Amino acid sequence: MKRDMNAADLTLPELTDARRDEIEATLFTRISEERSLSAITAAQEAERARSRAVRRGRVWMGAAAAAAVVAVAAVIAPSLGIGAGSGSAITAEQATMMEGAGATSFDSKAMSGGSADAATGSTSREVVASASASITADNTRAAIDEITASVTAAGGYVESVSLGGSPVVYDTTGGVSPILPTDPIPQSAWITVRVPADALTDTIAGLAAAGEVTATQIDRRDVTTEAVDLRARVSSLEASVARLTELMGQATSTADLIAAESALSERQGELESLRQQLTWLDSQVAMSSLTVTITEPTPATTANPAGFGDGVSAGWNGLVATLNGLVVAVGFLLPWLGVLAVLALIVWGVRRVVRRRRTTEDE
Repeated sequence: MKRDMNAADLTLPELTDARRDEIEATLFTRISEERSLSAITAAQEAERARSRAVRRGRVWMGAAAAAAVVAVAAVIAPSLGIGAGSGSAITAEQATMMEGAGATSFDSKAMSGGSADAATGSTSREVVASASASITADNTRAAIDEITASVTAAGGYVESVSLGGSPVVYDTTGGVSPILPTDPIPQSAWITVRVPADALTDTIAGLAAAGEVTATQIDRRDVTTEAVDLRARVSSLEASVARLTELMGQATSTADLIAAESALSERQGELESLRQQLTWLDSQVAMSSLTVTITEPTPATTANPAGFGDGVSAGWNGLVATLNGLVVAVGFLLPWLGVLAVLALIVWGVRRVVRRRRTTEDE
């Protein structure tokens, strides 16, 4: 028979003072641990928030710096771009030919197994020479006429000439020379001529008849290996073309004829290209280039101002010119200063918003 149990039937053990102290100590320890964990979690969240704010600030600062760089580049770019793309000494066609000559040399060495080097030792050296000189003459037009006559007598020709920056291209076939400009004589000019290689030194020495020679320079480049390689390639292709032509005559089927004709067309195109390169290289070896820069002597200057009154006048003119320059500079900078001010205002506003969000997150 079951017995019903109630609160009166339950008897709890009596708590001693030691047991009570132990329970209180355990409870307080757990409370302390929970508080410490909460403090650590809050510190970690605050550190993450600060890291995010720092990253955002760096991004905005980088954007502002990039905008400033773009603005500065827009100011200085026009001055850096003046005169770009001038002064090329070799035409695109010549550069292509030289590049093709270098590639041909490499292929010939690989195919012939060094036979080109052996042939070089038994031939005379082929050198491309180019020179430049500077002279001072009282009359640039007369100096150009003197150089032209000297070059023509040596068997060369005038390639181009410039008086005061207006180039005049001469007829290289020996025709009538063009009429030079009739403007006042400029203070400087230049002329480029082609002379036989063996007459280059004498032509440079003859520049003394046109004026006072102030500087000369001669550059020589040995192209013997390139020339030998090109000739070997041309000879090999000529033999190949001859063999293919013979095979075309012996073809017994349409397929063989088409294959031989295709190969022959390819060989003939390559042969013509190599012949043109060799012709250009031979012309560079045979005729040297000489560029002469002609300048007129600088006239002597007298002291100015000569007295106290002239000094005061010159000082006043300098002051007015300086003020005008400052006004122009301020007018030029005003638009850019406005743009920079707007950028600075944007950066300041963004930083203010970021700082306010950081303060809100910390609270």
